[in-house]
Amino acid sequence: MQNVPSSPLKVAVAGLGAVGLPLARWLDQGQRRLALHAVSAQDQARATARMSDFRVLPPIRDLDTLCDGADVVVEGLPPALFRPLAECVLGQGLIFVPLTVTQLILHMDLIDLAEANGARIIVPTGAILGLDAVRAAAKGNVQSVTMMTRKPPAGLIDTPHVVELGLDLTNLTEPMKLYEGPVRDAAQKFPANVNVSVALALAGIGLDRTRYEIWADPGVSRNTHVIEVEADSTRFRMEIAGVPSPGKPATGRLTPLSAMAALEGLVSTLKIGS
Repeated sequence: MQNVPSSPLKVAVAGLGAVGLPLARWLDQGQRRLALHAVSAQDQARATARMSDFRVLPPIRDLDTLCDGADVVVEGLPPALFRPLAECVLGQGLIFVPLTVTQLILHMDLIDLAEANGARIIVPTGAILGLDAVRAAAKGNVQSVTMMTRKPPAGLIDTPHVVELGLDLTNLTEPMKLYEGPVRDAAQKFPANVNVSVALALAGIGLDRTRYEIWADPGVSRNTHVIEVEADSTRFRMEIAGVPSPGKPATGRLTPLSAMAALEGLVSTLKIGS
């Protein structure tokens, strides 16, 4: 049985983007049993400027030294940088909190690395809801899990699938379905946009059985997700409309808050939810 740590967990934050910066700021404000240990950023001068309002400026490290002395590392990086960081964290037996969950399924051998070194991989709920209910239902017999996402076109313009097909989303006047199929394929086509569907699939019936649709919809101003589950124990439908992050419409404002909640769950005496 894992006990609540008596001293603060030292948290390193990889990347100071739409998720990493608010998370680091929250840690800097002082959280019970959690401490900001270090951050990483490609542009250290810019990172220093962005953290000018922090109470204490944390060390800004390169990725290859970010893990040193940390207990937990939260990842919010471009996809190409995911694996080197994950190998460092898991190789040292630390807790890894990945936010680019699509990269995790492309490198599933990392789970074996974590097992070999006593590390843990904790995926936050992110910008959706109900993963605890899906995970519970999956202990029984689940017939189907489907998810439909509608996003403002601006958040999808630069995705590999859209670029590959030469689609112009700049002047859409009606919704355009960009993809329908299993989550596994969606993760290849939209590596920075479907983290929520990957988390849903991993919590439930897997990447191949979980069905997914994604739409570019000029009629929505929020990232909207609808999840439907049919199981022998339950039937439910959930909908969430997340507010996009300023300057990065593909990421919801709820995502950094979810990471905060995941970190609190590591050190809380009372934890609500499975």
